[in-house]
Amino acid sequence: MRLYVGTYTRPAPYLAATNGHGLYVYDFDPGSGHLTQVQEVGGIENPSYLCLSPDGRNLHAIWEVLDWPEGLVSSYAVDPSSGELTYLGVQGTRGSLACYVMMDSRSRVALVANYLSGSVAMFPAQADGSLGAPSSVDQHTGSGIDPARQEGPHAHCIVVTADDRFAFSADLGTDTIIGYRLDLDAGTLAPHSSLSLPPGSGPRHLVFAPDGRHAWVVCELASTIASLAYDAGTGTLSLIESYPMLPADFTGDSHCADIQVHPSGRFVYGSNRGHDSITMFAVDEATGRLRLLGHRPTEGRTPRNFTITPDGRSLLVANQDSDTVVVMPIDPETGLLGPTQAVDPVPTPVCLRWGP
Repeated sequence: MRLYVGTYTRPAPYLAATNGHGLYVYDFDPGSGHLTQVQEVGGIENPSYLCLSPDGRNLHAIWEVLDWPEGLVSSYAVDPSSGELTYLGVQGTRGSLACYVMMDSRSRVALVANYLSGSVAMFPAQADGSLGAPSSVDQHTGSGIDPARQEGPHAHCIVVTADDRFAFSADLGTDTIIGYRLDLDAGTLAPHSSLSLPPGSGPRHLVFAPDGRHAWVVCELASTIASLAYDAGTGTLSLIESYPMLPADFTGDSHCADIQVHPSGRFVYGSNRGHDSITMFAVDEATGRLRLLGHRPTEGRTPRNFTITPDGRSLLVANQDSDTVVVMPIDPETGLLGPTQAVDPVPTPVCLRWGP
């Protein structure tokens, strides 16, 4: 199995260290849980979020650089046999501090979220897999109750629905999830809906259930996960309930980061930076509600992004400030994370993506 890893390469006030040198390609041995480096790709700064095109031909990587007026997104061709990457080109993201990239299911467009400027943009994919100039840009507006983190809009993700008709952007700065109607032929994303979350939530990343009937969003500032119902007919989300990510007796400083749903749809997991744990939930598949299973230490500091193997057997977590990727087995019946299978050294890992 091939694993692509994005790292932090240059300092920022919110980073403890930056030891990465760009993008990394690894072979993952599911038997031992260990990673073997295949390639190191330089020439990119702070590739903090990655997206593999659904057709497996290309990888797109965000440049998250705080002091640049505009973010960048690079494109690479994926060698079908070795998995190695070949640079194709780069585009400006039409916003500052880019932080997220995702494609539609047919690999026709890429959508990017710009955190600092609070905007989202659509990029058409070219014949060689590179991205063309943005065809549509939308600027979020508003603010929230936290003067330090919610002084303005901060788009933190943009996620496409399975039918490619809609996309949703979680905005940490305004406590809203903004829905867009997509027109892939025209290359446009048009604001369509807005869901308000409790003040001070700070929604960050959103995932849909495999059956598409529900979604969950991890809220960075409130350290909660919210269950959402999705109406595919109208392309709208509605709030069901929110759940704490941290133990009731925890009094330290912690912020949620990532959220993943198990391929079976039966379990949801979220990461906590500060508490340095993965929170495990069981899913009521009929209602989308969650039941807390417990908290699993990540055996490292600042677990940012994590991923689940396509077969659902293992969870790999990137401990950003410990320079490690930790592999944990998943019990398929209970959803609990078992004893650590392997700990692999990776410099300042922040994003993990499986190859084709």
